[in-house]
Amino acid sequence: MKYSKMKILYPLIFLLFIIYSCENKNYNQVQDGIVISLNNPDTQVKKMKLKVLGEELIHVSATPENEFPKDSSLIIVPDQETVPFSVKEHQDSIILKTSKLSVWVSKIDGGICFKDKNDQAVLTEVAGGGKTFTSIEVEGTKGQTVRQIFESPDDEAFYGLGQHQSDEFNYKNKSEELFQYNTKVSVPFIVSNKNYGLLWDSYSLSRFGDSRSYQQLNDVFKLYDKNGESGGLTGTYAASEIQNDIIRKEPSIFFEDQKSIKNLPKDIPLKNANVVYEGDIEAQETGEFKFILYYAGYIKVFVNNELVVPERWRTAWNPNAYKFNFNLEQGKRVPLRIEWKPNGGTSYCGLRVRTPQPELELGKQVWWSEMNKSLNYYFVHGDNMDEVIKGYRTLTGKSPIMPKWAMGYWQSRERYKTEDEILGVLKEFREREIPIDNIVLDWNHWEEDQWGSHEFDKARFPDPKAMVDSIHAMHGKMMISVWPKFYKNTEHFKEFDGKGWMYQQAIKDSIRDWVGPGYIGSFYDAYSAGARKLFWNQIYEHYYPLNIDAWWMDASEPNVLDCTDMDYRKSLQGPTALGPSTEFFNTYALMNAEAIYNGQRDVNPNKRVFLLTRSGFAGLQRYSTATWSGDIATRWEDMKAQLAAGLNFSVSGIPYWTMDIGGFCVEDRYVAAQVEYYKNGQENADYKEWRELNTRWYQFGAFTPLFRAHGQFPFREVWNIAPKGHPAYQSIVYYTNLRYRLMPYIYSLAGKTYFDDYTIMRPLVMDYQNDSKVQNISDQFMFGPSIMVCPIYQYEARNRQVYFPKTSNWYDFYSGAYIQGGQHLNIEAPYEQIPLFIPEGAIIPVGPEIQYTDEKPAETMTLFVYKGKDGQFELYEDEGVNYNYEKDAYATISFSYNDTEETLTIGERQGTFEGVLKNRIFIVVPVSQEEPKPFQFDPQGITVKYNGESQIISLKNN
Repeated sequence: MKYSKMKILYPLIFLLFIIYSCENKNYNQVQDGIVISLNNPDTQVKKMKLKVLGEELIHVSATPENEFPKDSSLIIVPDQETVPFSVKEHQDSIILKTSKLSVWVSKIDGGICFKDKNDQAVLTEVAGGGKTFTSIEVEGTKGQTVRQIFESPDDEAFYGLGQHQSDEFNYKNKSEELFQYNTKVSVPFIVSNKNYGLLWDSYSLSRFGDSRSYQQLNDVFKLYDKNGESGGLTGTYAASEIQNDIIRKEPSIFFEDQKSIKNLPKDIPLKNANVVYEGDIEAQETGEFKFILYYAGYIKVFVNNELVVPERWRTAWNPNAYKFNFNLEQGKRVPLRIEWKPNGGTSYCGLRVRTPQPELELGKQVWWSEMNKSLNYYFVHGDNMDEVIKGYRTLTGKSPIMPKWAMGYWQSRERYKTEDEILGVLKEFREREIPIDNIVLDWNHWEEDQWGSHEFDKARFPDPKAMVDSIHAMHGKMMISVWPKFYKNTEHFKEFDGKGWMYQQAIKDSIRDWVGPGYIGSFYDAYSAGARKLFWNQIYEHYYPLNIDAWWMDASEPNVLDCTDMDYRKSLQGPTALGPSTEFFNTYALMNAEAIYNGQRDVNPNKRVFLLTRSGFAGLQRYSTATWSGDIATRWEDMKAQLAAGLNFSVSGIPYWTMDIGGFCVEDRYVAAQVEYYKNGQENADYKEWRELNTRWYQFGAFTPLFRAHGQFPFREVWNIAPKGHPAYQSIVYYTNLRYRLMPYIYSLAGKTYFDDYTIMRPLVMDYQNDSKVQNISDQFMFGPSIMVCPIYQYEARNRQVYFPKTSNWYDFYSGAYIQGGQHLNIEAPYEQIPLFIPEGAIIPVGPEIQYTDEKPAETMTLFVYKGKDGQFELYEDEGVNYNYEKDAYATISFSYNDTEETLTIGERQGTFEGVLKNRIFIVVPVSQEEPKPFQFDPQGITVKYNGESQIISLKNN
């Protein structure tokens, strides 16, 4: 009897347990992940989803609403493949697991911990999940201001975030405001030295590292003028045009945009003025205060009588931001002095500050965005930084192989004003036998009042088709400047406007630009699919028949008007077809690039696209688009800042980056020096510096993904910088020739960016991650796996400190001298030479002398093999101009060096394509500690006849 009662009782108990479990289960497993519902008064999150996009790719989304809003991503490519995963519960956690990753989610508050396959924590949200939401409504659209905080160990380092100009590299314990601006490109992706990346899916104004905005000085400090009176600093405005200085009390230093500069004294002519702000600041708490300096013209900053910002300069119409920190004590008055020479009729200056960071965010990884539909981020894991970037490109799209000619030299200036000018410059390159592939036609090739017409000014460009044909006949390519800007009198403007695809605020406010008397126009709405098609169709009808090779998408932030406050910027670039510009603030360049890339591939599917844009965002690489660093200054500090800018941009997952070699905006002293040189042929002190600045910048530029010079007067062609025989001329020509000799190496790296999701311009931390000393080195980098580049960025410097990572020994490029790794050395750097070093095990293919990239195939190729460690390199070749590589029309040859055996194996050629070399000669040059050899263009070596079959070559006694 007892037994039969128990038989009935046990199933009932089990059934009740199942019912109870189901009622208390707060998650559902779905096809691609889990959806979690929360009902905890201590967290704002009501619903979360974890979506599995790969074995090491997880999408996390969260909302304070009961249901997720309808949303789609602008940056993630569709049809991501899911992988097998499992879900189980453990105490108060839900565990989602793939073969390489486990994600622990608190059932109580939704807090997440990402763990690797060894169950070691990789990234953890702070206690409680770290998510906050604040409702926001803009133009009738509701959204959320969001913040996410993660724990971050003290030894963590962060890289990426796009390209910024404060010369900051490792973002640990630093912050960055993410918005688009001329010289500033924001990409919300970071890569950690802990072998993960985080992609923050927001298109609005965002912040990394600190969720707070900067404050005015008088909101943080008690201010005292130079006489000790409270209430503000003393502002003294002096100029030769006025009899008496203007002296007034300044409660804040905030003259940062066209609105706030109206608060400057009305009677001061700024162009030649000298302005000093001075007094004391008194902190209300003790700690590290973080300042942001906004400046145009010349500026210096002193705190506590210490020069904290040595002289910096930016052109008056394009200010820059620079950051510095200072420790202050509560109640202690500290002198502050700002010396400003505005150097323009209109100029800008500002100093704002953040108080010591609250404990909740201090030392953490913090993300904040102004307006989202929900909170979204993507966790990307890998065994190294390359794998993390590969994961990023899995999410946002692969980077197509650029046309081979794009790897050559680009000559540009603002601007070639006539057809004869541009053709004459290219002709002179050919006559001087200086390699070049590309020449660029900048803005204003149209009639003055016809911006956006895409029609040439016939008086200056009488036959555009013949001009392009002539460039092609000289074996050159041409890129043309195409802005998303249209004057309202053009037919193209009217075409957009008639369909509601033109931003209206600039028209309503009758904003005039800087051309001639000033013309009224605006930008098209790239967020509209129809507008993007129309933008391409207008290009296709007017420019494309000329057989132009590449497209230069300028001002793609979009920069409707320079130096506006943030609210007015939003008005000028919205509302968009997708919603208010507050929500869609940072992604214009991405949408604009899509218009050109998809447009060209629709009409000519097999011609490689090349776009150059001044802005960018996550996913830009999928549109065969490169970014340049905008209208930077002709200053040594700006040259140095491009190192950190370019390296962080590369780590942001977008492999093709470039800059204006020499800087775009030119100091008056350099212009005057050039004019004087034209008059009397004399090299004064400023002209001497100008030549050296350009020389050092060209040396650096030769080892960036794209090698391109551009800028305002003085002209940037090498013979306009210095005559033949001058050290500047000789050096620039040498490194241009070296770039072309290295084309087999460089183009193989381009192939790797597609097939292996490789990064060409590499901070040392990517290749020497186990050496902690490289984490903060931004002034050395690897150009591919085999060349360490150490630019010179100080005037008259003839040596510099170089760190040699400890996990390798090294060779001097020029002498072949052997150098032990793990040490700092003071390295000689003559005027004509940039320090270059090669790691053990490197194999570098070097091609023949050429004047343009497709002049001739590399029938004879030199292989420099640097002994001391096993090494390998894979040579990649294809047809160079089309997408046949997507259909397996390419060939590779592997080179493997065995240091123990001292043998080089040249592998069997894999694959084929039209024009592939069946036979070639390799000249093998072994370099060793015992037999150092300098790099030479045509050295003696071991001759190997190669017919596509594998060979083993002994390098003993060589």
